[in-house]
Amino acid sequence: LTLRRLFCFNATSSASVTPSKKKPLVFLGSPQVAVSVLDALLKSASSPDSNFEVAAIVTQPPSRRERGRKVYPSPVAQHALDRGFPSDLILTPERAGEEMFLSNLRDLQPELCVTAAYGNILPTKFLKVPLMGTVNVHPSLLPLYRGAAPVQRALQDGVKETGVSLAFTVRELDAGPVIAYERFEVDDQIKAPELLELLFSVGSKLLIRELPSIFDGSAKVKAHPQDDSKVTLAPKLTPEESWLSFDQDATVLHNKVRAFAGWPGTRAKIAVIDESTSQCDILEPKIITTRVSSPENVQNEVDDITFIKGALVIPCGGCSTLEVLELQLPGRKVVTAVAFRNGLRGRKLKKLTED
Repeated sequence: LTLRRLFCFNATSSASVTPSKKKPLVFLGSPQVAVSVLDALLKSASSPDSNFEVAAIVTQPPSRRERGRKVYPSPVAQHALDRGFPSDLILTPERAGEEMFLSNLRDLQPELCVTAAYGNILPTKFLKVPLMGTVNVHPSLLPLYRGAAPVQRALQDGVKETGVSLAFTVRELDAGPVIAYERFEVDDQIKAPELLELLFSVGSKLLIRELPSIFDGSAKVKAHPQDDSKVTLAPKLTPEESWLSFDQDATVLHNKVRAFAGWPGTRAKIAVIDESTSQCDILEPKIITTRVSSPENVQNEVDDITFIKGALVIPCGGCSTLEVLELQLPGRKVVTAVAFRNGLRGRKLKKLTED
């Protein structure tokens, strides 16, 4: 609470100072991936020929994290503070529709608002404040993958190409006219956190390139409406989805591991059998890194997990095979398949299906 008061304190008085000749822009973002967009804006605003300034930053309120339950600002807020951005111009409303927040925003008289993974719904009364509207950096090729998890759902679907879109924000989620986009080829080993970082980096350059047209109004003329017949949705991931079912094709499972990397991760059930005592223990490790095996590694025993060339080899549906290269037991560090096998002391592994 103290940290939040620090961020919001005197926001009204700071907004009422003599306005700069530069056009005020307000940035909204929260997680680490949004930092690249903020950095691009701050760098561009500081150039001698810039016609805008970052008048305020809006981000999620400080939250309690880690075991000590200490209060930490969002990654965007922390980065802004580290760069010396005025703390009283870092606004942290619980909701973007709060009247006090909207009053402070109106006092700033923003020409434009820019959002990048802000994580809060923007109501109509917010969207009416900036003169030139609100523009969102969205990590998908809209209208594909509208929603909270566009990168994760794209990887889960095994796409070979994705991208980042710059679009005007409207009341309907991610449905506004698209100003510009960049395409991006997807490597079949890349995980969601890496791809998110890359796409927002590309998006930050796209934003800076298009800012002049947004400020002079020509972007609204050239922006094209989205084709609603091509819309796909990208709902938020849930922990309940994180289980791997080995009766599915190995490619499906590999894509899910990549998509769910970071949070919530993917889990599997594995039986560890001591044949000398007939004791069977059930492990539920997180599966960290995988690859789809070549056909010659398919095993005859459909439930046996074997070890080949540094990987745990698991038979899957459709006569396919998944290789697990890294995994993590509850409360332990991530280990390689080699280290995991060494800890088995000769015990056998069998796969289990999700209950």
